[in-house]
Amino acid sequence: MKGNRREGNEGEWSQITESLPRSSASRSSLPFAQRLTCTIDEACEATGLGRTKLYELISAEQLLTTTVGRRRLVLVRSLLLFFEANMPK
Repeated sequence: MKGNRREGNEGEWSQITESLPRSSASRSSLPFAQRLTCTIDEACEATGLGRTKLYELISAEQLLTTTVGRRRLVLVRSLLLFFEANMPK
């Protein structure tokens, strides 16, 4: 198989993974509300909604997104506005 690691190269693998960011929190020091965009997974984590529901809201044009290459990013402001509009009064 193409993706299998060989025995004995764990040191090389650990050097590669150490250079990668550990989490989205370590990549970004901005508070979530001040960010321009977030990934679908980050939007799910922040809102407690599932991926399917987020994509339904995107299809219904209730959330705004942009794409960079093949990556879809949710505009954080549209998430905030959506929840402000749907908060019980």
